[in-house]
Amino acid sequence: MSELQSTISDYLKFCKFQKRLDFKTLKSYRIDLSQFEQYQIKHISKYTDPHLIENYISSLHQIYKPKTVKRKIASLKAFFHFLEYKDIIMVNPFSKLQVKFREPLILPKTIPLHTIETFLSSIYKQKDLATTPFQKKCIIRDIAVIELLFATGMRVSELCSLKLCNIDFIEKTVLIYGKGSKERRIQIGNDDVIFALKKYHTNFKAELTDSKYFFVNRLRNRLSEQSVRNMINKYTLLTAIPLHITPHMFRHSFATFLLEEDVDIRYIQEMLGHSSINVTEIYTHVTLAKQKNILTNKHPRNSFNFK
Repeated sequence: MSELQSTISDYLKFCKFQKRLDFKTLKSYRIDLSQFEQYQIKHISKYTDPHLIENYISSLHQIYKPKTVKRKIASLKAFFHFLEYKDIIMVNPFSKLQVKFREPLILPKTIPLHTIETFLSSIYKQKDLATTPFQKKCIIRDIAVIELLFATGMRVSELCSLKLCNIDFIEKTVLIYGKGSKERRIQIGNDDVIFALKKYHTNFKAELTDSKYFFVNRLRNRLSEQSVRNMINKYTLLTAIPLHITPHMFRHSFATFLLEEDVDIRYIQEMLGHSSINVTEIYTHVTLAKQKNILTNKHPRNSFNFK
């Protein structure tokens, strides 16, 4: 094991046991730092060479999209901060580097409201058309999954990680553990959604006694994110919707529709579990319906009358 590999290993242990970072963050750090370690840098003395770091970042830009490069640089910055903190290096090369760059603005893709209504209506119809108890039972679970995604705007990973104790049927709330194990509680404001969750709970009560997760598959294991994607694709095809729908699009739609209804962006930030308002502000670029309403009803030109 090289000196750098050993140092990276120590850093990852520090992140796991002292910083208590979650599994996904640790996995990203491990991948990013392993890639850095393979960039012909084997000795501690090389760490402080800003030119070497610049060349490494340039190589990343040639391979990855800006968003991925930004994450890899953030992993590297955190690692160098650790080296400085532990007095392994005396000078942090990032203090001499300008690594800011502009990311292209990619607008979040939403699902038109009428399409969501059609999509949900189709799944409810499929439940009525089910030919076997098992088929009906699976559709009841699928309804609960889709209803909860749209009702709360939660990430699909958060949904699949839900436990029965996270859902309060009396108070009609869901306790969500987001990125970095941050907690947030979301109110479910629609009784049909609560009914769908209760119906699923009743039908899967036997399976849930053997599982710590709320949503399970036929083997009584945690429902996977890929299973949710496959399920959405299945109903999209059945409904003949000419749109590729992903679980995250329900989250984007949740935020966009609330913003169009004049909900304060700070509340939306809290409901989505964003640590920074800057992340939530991307939704202000996509509320075309709100823009149309403002310019149709509020623009002073509409008060002109030349006749």
